[in-house]
Amino acid sequence: MGKRIIGHRGARDLWPENGLLGFREVLGLGVAGVEFDVHPTADGDLAVIHDPTLDRTTDAQGPVAARTMEELRALRLKGGEEGVPSLDEVLDVLAPSGTELHIELKVDHAGRPYPGLEVRVAEHVRRRGLSARTVLTSFWPEVLHRLRATCPEGRLLASVNASSAEKLGGLDAVLNELDEARVDYVAVHHVLLSRELDRLLHRVGTPRLGVWVVNEPAEIVRWLAAPVTLITTDRPDLFQRQD
Repeated sequence: MGKRIIGHRGARDLWPENGLLGFREVLGLGVAGVEFDVHPTADGDLAVIHDPTLDRTTDAQGPVAARTMEELRALRLKGGEEGVPSLDEVLDVLAPSGTELHIELKVDHAGRPYPGLEVRVAEHVRRRGLSARTVLTSFWPEVLHRLRATCPEGRLLASVNASSAEKLGGLDAVLNELDEARVDYVAVHHVLLSRELDRLLHRVGTPRLGVWVVNEPAEIVRWLAAPVTLITTDRPDLFQRQD
């Protein structure tokens, strides 16, 4: 299996993070998939934004989940003219392309999973007829367990970095949990993967292993030659120059 390049939060180093402009433009860069993040809104919708608060990426402040979707659309993403999009608006852009969708389920500002988010996202994807093209992702085994129960047929991806592994009792403990959840892919931050590559190849294997976030030219060359399948990046344009 060849390398599959995934545009991270659209392609956040090229366009406003998780914005519709980036989702439209990244499709022209030959990516195999596009990654983005979901939080619930105060009125029961689903918003595409990374952080649980608005402060870093918009012209507003406070929790995402305290705003309605209409209020979020009226904000402005930093560096652009568009507001925070809904999941439906993002899918309207990405669905016609055939690109794989990597949808990360986020947690609230206190680090707690949102009640029922797994069911809502899975049902949303099913309703749009996109289950076969979707990979649902999370850092947290409890969320992945619920996703597996909710969509036994779906593909799941676990994100892992040094911080999350430490919080969960170490890398081996995390991998044991992920085996129980029957995740399809394990995507590891490049610093941790560099340090633990042999162990992860033994436990996970090349077809299921991914690396994030790879942005620098030297790192791109390195990971294109490495035994991983998924490479997530903020700069998919740089991968075109390696062809």
